[in-house]
Amino acid sequence: MTSALTRGVLFVHSAPRALCPHIEWATGSVLGSRVSFDWTPQPASPGLFRTEHSWVGPSGTGARLTSSIRGWTHLRYEVSEEPSLGVDGGRWSHTPELGIFHAVTDAHGNAVVPEDRIRAAMAHMPDVQRVQQDLDLALGQAWDDELEPFRYAGAGAPVRWLHRVG
Repeated sequence: MTSALTRGVLFVHSAPRALCPHIEWATGSVLGSRVSFDWTPQPASPGLFRTEHSWVGPSGTGARLTSSIRGWTHLRYEVSEEPSLGVDGGRWSHTPELGIFHAVTDAHGNAVVPEDRIRAAMAHMPDVQRVQQDLDLALGQAWDDELEPFRYAGAGAPVRWLHRVG
């Protein structure tokens, strides 16, 4: 049985120079081929570097990439995986302080919050602040808040388009 192919992107928002080759090796081992990233300085954190890499692989590659580089000091990254036939998409965010956050995503990249999480948040209904906290947790708001300056700092970074038409 063959697994459906999907694609995604690895965004390394900040990594120490010494860790860069290890990230390439770990990524290449998951993708099954050698990779070489274009590392650029991360303006939001001088002395650290950033890169992004588009990938194609079987469903579940996003989770495997996330696991292969988790736990390294000073590493901030995100992995996205597009949905494929019969398989939800996903987004993984990692910061040294918060660890890993995972959200299932729809065809447009929006986080999908399971109904049980919504019901649990609604159980605190008179306490609007608690409902907000529960929903912020379900949506990974703390990860977005911490990663946003690093995403913004990469906004001027070069982009390489890899999709072929036709």
